[in-house]
Amino acid sequence: MGVEARDEVSALARGLALLRAVADAEAPLSNRELAERSGIPKATVSRLTSTLQSAGLLRLSPDERFTLGPAALHLGNAYLRGFDFRQQARWHLAELAEAAGGNVHLGVRDGPDMLVIDTVHPRTALILSRMDVGLRMAIATSAMGRAYMAALPPPQRDALREDLRAAGVDARTRARLDEAMAEHRERGFSVSFGEWHPDIHALGFSLRGPRGELYGVSVGGPAYMLPAQKFLEEVGPRLLEVQRAIESEAGHGPEGPREGR
Repeated sequence: MGVEARDEVSALARGLALLRAVADAEAPLSNRELAERSGIPKATVSRLTSTLQSAGLLRLSPDERFTLGPAALHLGNAYLRGFDFRQQARWHLAELAEAAGGNVHLGVRDGPDMLVIDTVHPRTALILSRMDVGLRMAIATSAMGRAYMAALPPPQRDALREDLRAAGVDARTRARLDEAMAEHRERGFSVSFGEWHPDIHALGFSLRGPRGELYGVSVGGPAYMLPAQKFLEEVGPRLLEVQRAIESEAGHGPEGPREGR
């Protein structure tokens, strides 16, 4: 019984690894490509993809390559429905997007990254970013991730720092992250000017949901449209007002700029 249980867990883990590989790929993948990316034997990959296809989690194209299936969308939508907080915050985030002239992203932590669960584009934008729900932003270099980390209590922040080291984040980037924590203490929000992406300027702040859950938020866009100094002086204060308004409506006191404690 014990051996059989371990085998079942292993098969589940491998199937989930294949789903993640397909989700992260820029184009459909064949069984051979999945085997190469995952390190799972091709014969095992074929059995797993057949099972996942039958469950509707994968879809096979005419050229024998896999994309995510409709059941994956169903699971994703079910996951997002759990974040009622998105609707509560959206009106304020939309106002921030218009005031900043940039895109606003709401995210949650997923390993060494922040996973975007909602996006608001300004109606006045001439050029819209292709970044949307499902985008991943590295915690160490994104304004959203840095703000999320700064809001954690010190023991959890230390644990996250170790997780990033174990995930392969280099010493120089970790040192810059420590500097970013100090900047957050001074300003009340985080910055990422060309660090997450060389052409993107962004500011980030954290939010606590009604049940105390922690989110990261970023507002940003093309660097040539959002010069750093103007962005800091004009959008930074508005950003802090939005943070206080959302958290007040979520049942948290008007604490103002804060860091995890």
